[in-house]
Amino acid sequence: MVCRIDHLAIVAPTLQAGSDHLYAQLGVHPQAGGEHARMGTHNLLLRLGDAVYLEVIAVDPGVPAPARPRWFELDRVAADAPPRLACWVARTDDIAGAVVGTPLGEVLPMSRGSLDWRITVPVDGSLRLGGAAPTLIQWDTAAHPAAALDDLGCTLAALELQHPEPARVQALLDRLGLAEPAITLTVRQAPTPGLLAWVRTPAGLRTLG
Repeated sequence: MVCRIDHLAIVAPTLQAGSDHLYAQLGVHPQAGGEHARMGTHNLLLRLGDAVYLEVIAVDPGVPAPARPRWFELDRVAADAPPRLACWVARTDDIAGAVVGTPLGEVLPMSRGSLDWRITVPVDGSLRLGGAAPTLIQWDTAAHPAAALDDLGCTLAALELQHPEPARVQALLDRLGLAEPAITLTVRQAPTPGLLAWVRTPAGLRTLG
């Protein structure tokens, strides 16, 4: 079993706030994504490689709240909260097997437009290990969704996972078989959990997080 970096997630109080934040950081605007009816959320997308992207995700004010907590701790995002790089998602071809023995949550089927996938979502909607642990995803589509996104000249160069107990994060990555030959992935001790991403852009190397 091998897992790969699939995408990063910026949580924001609104999509506009998230788009403005991304432009300030990277100098590009994300493109329209779609709605997640089951979670009451919607997103914007930015291609970061052939099979890697970034999403800005927020509560969709135009739909009723779901009967369960929303994913990515979006129910806890205040209306005036700054957008932040909150978590990352790892791709696997065997999500049922990968999730066994991990604290990553239940596997739920999801869809958006023509896309179908399965993803781990904790019952309480929390971010495991403060976002340093990956959310797992298995795409049930022929082509990766990043391939259909506009190429604005941005690629993910490196991702740093920060946590007070880095050994716990590393042990989970080892259990999942996380292997990423094209992107530098490191785990670093820090007082609080967090993520730091380096993105190559037309204006040079920029950071998120």
